[in-house]
Amino acid sequence: MSLTTCNVHFSQQTDRVVYLSSTLLKELKLSGKKTMHLKLGREVVTAAIRPVKRQGNHLYLSAGVRQSIKVPKTGNIYLLQSGDNEIQLGPLVGILSDTGFPSSDSAPFGARTGFIKQVIRSGESKAYLFGFTPNDINWQQETVNGYFLTAQGSWYRKTVPLPDVIYNRLPSRKAETSAMINSLRERFVRKKIPFFNWSFFNKSDVYKLLDKDPEALQHLPESVSGPTPDKIKEMLEEHQFLYFKPTAGSLGIGIYRLTYHPKRGYFARYRKGNQNVLLRFSNFQSMIRMLHARHGSSLNNYVVQQGIRLAEIDGCPLDFRFHMHKNGQNEWVPAGIGAKKAGRGSVTTHVKNGGSLMTPQQALSRTFGSDAADVLDKAKQVAINLSEAIERNYPHRLGELGLDIGIDKNSEIWMFEANAKPGRSIFKHPSLKSEGRASLDYIIEHCLYLSKFQGGDS
Repeated sequence: MSLTTCNVHFSQQTDRVVYLSSTLLKELKLSGKKTMHLKLGREVVTAAIRPVKRQGNHLYLSAGVRQSIKVPKTGNIYLLQSGDNEIQLGPLVGILSDTGFPSSDSAPFGARTGFIKQVIRSGESKAYLFGFTPNDINWQQETVNGYFLTAQGSWYRKTVPLPDVIYNRLPSRKAETSAMINSLRERFVRKKIPFFNWSFFNKSDVYKLLDKDPEALQHLPESVSGPTPDKIKEMLEEHQFLYFKPTAGSLGIGIYRLTYHPKRGYFARYRKGNQNVLLRFSNFQSMIRMLHARHGSSLNNYVVQQGIRLAEIDGCPLDFRFHMHKNGQNEWVPAGIGAKKAGRGSVTTHVKNGGSLMTPQQALSRTFGSDAADVLDKAKQVAINLSEAIERNYPHRLGELGLDIGIDKNSEIWMFEANAKPGRSIFKHPSLKSEGRASLDYIIEHCLYLSKFQGGDS
């Protein structure tokens, strides 16, 4: 297989002819050939070849050709030579989301429109990228009515073949567990269309996945799903403090920090509205009664996790979000790392709960001084190892992970959570803007890898 780039133009001819500049004819080894098979997604058309005197790599598609295989637009794109006389345009990359709320012509995917626009913009000279929703697929005709971007940034619709690869950004846990979405994913798999970021994780899922992976286990705090009160008491006496988290939670909502002091009793710290609350209990049973009163039977959907004495700044614990991506070589890389310092008295480091965002260099230099760079390098390698372990034990394709990492006072590395569809709030930090752009580039690189749009013999 060989890969080249070219500039696609549309001609007004109605016949099935492809006009190629002499440079491109030579590069594709089509000189002297009468016809070629041109492919987009799974659509193929056989077209006559005509040379054009023009410098550079240019491809002119007649109306008959482009309508037959549904080429969405002009401009720079890759050409993959996949066989004798067969050339594939693309890749065709679909970003799956939903219409969101509120949606409009200018924001068809609601609050996620801006991010989808960023992904499309970052790869528009390398792939045909478009957004789509489950309702935009026509399974009978094997087409998608996708949302494409104009150069000016407005949206237009275009029907294209099923894509070569799908980046899943469906935003709702509830939608993802529906029969329709399960069926949709399975259909893509049956058609051998790579579909990455299968679904959200629950907190307990990740611990079950890694339960028998010795490399990962050394970096996981003890965690128990749906614990009995006796188990919570036993873990409190062993570790002194615990985190009690909803399995399907996010943004730190519903998390408790439970503490046991042999002489002072039991403490529960949590967030209520915009306030941090700290309650003291003289005995364990009264603390459990409070949790039952607040949550009832939904406590079965909680995970209890060993507390770790994290590195601190000004008495406030730090943790780190590692935004991990698969790159163009199918390797895990940390695209961006944000350090989060907890707000005073807060259970979590979430910015909405009074936390503040820093670069890892700023945070670690204040906690580990001259050892900061070594500690960061060690944390990066552990994050790569953990990502590989999750992928090793997960039955579906992953391309992106958000790891919540803690570094304790002895510079040991711990993973508290893994998110299969991480948010991007760390990239709002002024010093992490370039990492945010790199993250988008990795998404495109990995789509090229999955669609086999790579040079050489891959």
